[in-house]
Amino acid sequence: MSQVGRLVTIGILSFVTGVFIDRYFQRETVYFKGETSSSSDEESDDEGIDVDSKDLNTVPGEVRMTLIVRQDLKMGKGKAAAQCSHATLALYKKITNPESPAYNPEMVHRWEYYNGQAKITLQVPDQESMDLLFAQAISLGINSYIVHDAGRTQIAAGSATVLGLGPAPKSVIDQITRDLKLY
Repeated sequence: MSQVGRLVTIGILSFVTGVFIDRYFQRETVYFKGETSSSSDEESDDEGIDVDSKDLNTVPGEVRMTLIVRQDLKMGKGKAAAQCSHATLALYKKITNPESPAYNPEMVHRWEYYNGQAKITLQVPDQESMDLLFAQAISLGINSYIVHDAGRTQIAAGSATVLGLGPAPKSVIDQITRDLKLY
């Protein structure tokens, strides 16, 4: 199996594992800026900011999801992979929920069927840099989600670990991420 094939397989397994773990444990999740919800009681209505990205449907080219990992937290590779899975699932839930302002079936279709659900993982030095990227993404109409850790293992509770962007056209995401390095 090629290196690309292995990476795709790992990505798919990480996503599916994240879905099942999330549903099995129904854990308390910190969503955005310290707000919490116990998903065993009910789902939170506040999972960040839902953006209407339908204007981006006219932008041609590749569609991808971008996951940006904070480097100052010194997360292990497994922890970072789990946090990226949380971001991927959260973004997918937003964009496929017909009751959400983020609902955009055309963008999902482009991402799923024309680009093989492309994802790229980048790194950012600290939370301030992540917050700036988050604000830029919102201003460009890119759906965004910041994962906040529950604090059960390596990271302090409430720490922003990963910023997820998209799915959105690569050319638009690149406007804010082009200077970032691969994770």
